[in-house]
Amino acid sequence: MRRREFISALGGIVALPSVPARAQPAKLPTVGFLGVLTQTAQQRWTAAFVQRLRELDWIEGRNVSIEYRWAEGRGDRISEIAAEFVRLKVDVILTAGTAGALAAKQATSIIPVVVATVADPVGIGVVGSLSRPGGNITGLSVQSAEIAGKRVALLRDIVPDFRRLAILANISSPIGVMETSETKLAARSVGVDTVALEIRRAEEIAPAIEGIKGRADALYVVTEPLANTNRIQINSLALDARLPTMHGEKGYVEAGGLMSYGPSFTDMYRRAAEYVDKILRGAKPADLPVAQPTKFELVINAKIAKALGLTVTDKLISLADEVIE
Repeated sequence: MRRREFISALGGIVALPSVPARAQPAKLPTVGFLGVLTQTAQQRWTAAFVQRLRELDWIEGRNVSIEYRWAEGRGDRISEIAAEFVRLKVDVILTAGTAGALAAKQATSIIPVVVATVADPVGIGVVGSLSRPGGNITGLSVQSAEIAGKRVALLRDIVPDFRRLAILANISSPIGVMETSETKLAARSVGVDTVALEIRRAEEIAPAIEGIKGRADALYVVTEPLANTNRIQINSLALDARLPTMHGEKGYVEAGGLMSYGPSFTDMYRRAAEYVDKILRGAKPADLPVAQPTKFELVINAKIAKALGLTVTDKLISLADEVIE
């Protein structure tokens, strides 16, 4: 090719219209869902959270992304997941419980955090006050320790000659220590003695319950991840020991417990979705007051009552939100 022809050809190439680059899809806002239990254990609550987001026009995979992680009740895993969400730079972290709230606080002071259920957010230091959280964390406070008196009263309604209460609590958890103290005070006020069964690991559950056989009239189980993960074992051991059980959430009763009384976790996860909605639309956690429960549930397992030789009175049936036959 002659030099003039080569230059002409090169000029033609340069003159070709450029092909526009393909536009990169916009990154969806991302929610880091830190499940402190197993996927199965939290299935009902997760579904309630996602459904409420849909009602608020956040459709998973279309205009919002949700990264799910499951800690399976392990404290070390909860902290690992919180740190992972910080590395992923999610837009908001959704978690639950004292362990989840503390792990999120330790992992970040910048990414907004919504805690669906936490017993005492002020007491554990994750918010400044309920009305003015003041930082990057907000959500819903279950204040479960404050209703310990109601749970003790319900046990007195179904357990004859109720004189001594065993309290099973994971004392490596702040809620375990706090609720044990509150329950002891509530029991003492009505003349019921207490004995604390202090555990830190799953391996300590069986010896604790077996050691109380014949020495207590009922078993109060503090609701937290270790107990939740092992709730079937706890209820089975309690039944063998002829101990009526009181729990803080109906999943325990569905797993063979006698009774539960406490806030509706399903409702609280729906309300947590409303916090996430506000934050994704620009609200700051510091400006969103921590809410209190508005819906409480009493659930009774009539089959377990019968197995223990207990009578579920008409009064209890009228108070119950659900009776499992």
